[in-house]
This record gives sequence, C-alpha cells and structure tokens, in this order.
Amino acid sequence: MEEVVKLEAKAIAKTVRVTPRKARLVMDMIRGKSIGEAVAILKLTPKGSTEVIEKVLKSATANAVNNKKMDQKLLFVKEGYVNEGPTLKRMLPRAKGSGSALLKRTSHITIVLAERE
Repeated sequence: MEEVVKLEAKAIAKTVRVTPRKARLVMDMIRGKSIGEAVAILKLTPKGSTEVIEKVLKSATANAVNNKKMDQKLLFVKEGYVNEGPTLKRMLPRAKGSGSALLKRTSHITIVLAERE
C-alpha cells in the first residue's frame, strides 16, 4: 500500500510577544479556512495577535507559491497552532520594599497550508 504525499507549506514565528492563550483564540477562527477568507477574518478581528498571525499566514502562502509551486487559489489553512515560548520574568515594585513577579509570556506560532482537491 502506497502513501500519497500531499504538498504542504509551513511558516513559523518564534518568540512572539503575544500570550499563547490570546493568540489561540484568533488561530481557532482561521483553521480550515481558505487563504482569502482567513485574511479577511484577520483584518476584521480586533485582537492584538491578528497582525502577527497574518504575517505568518502571508509567509506560509509565499512559501507555498514560490518554493512548492502550489496554486494560491486552492490553498487553505490545514493546521494552525500556538505553542508557548520562553517566559520573560520581570519584577513589579510593591509596598514595603517588596516586589511581585510579572510573567511576560511569548508564543511560537505555526501555520501549515495545503491545497484543496
């Protein structure tokens, strides 16, 4: 039995200063959508992570068209996920000379595109 290898194009943005929890909300909206529909959703979504996700989506599209010779009209978001990156630890001054921790979370954003049949 032979496996059919599908063409896929991928783009990753690492250590992006967006919290993974907030970025996943946006990623869930575009997963499974065509490229044009995904870009339209990102343009109209008032979230901070949309700009970064749109940049990764455009990069994956460019990878598909230029490197893999895929048809842009047939592309869709096959996979899209946001993993947790390194956390920046900072201190916030508090009363009586003490301090409390501030965790500035980062994300690794991955988008995989494929062609519809």
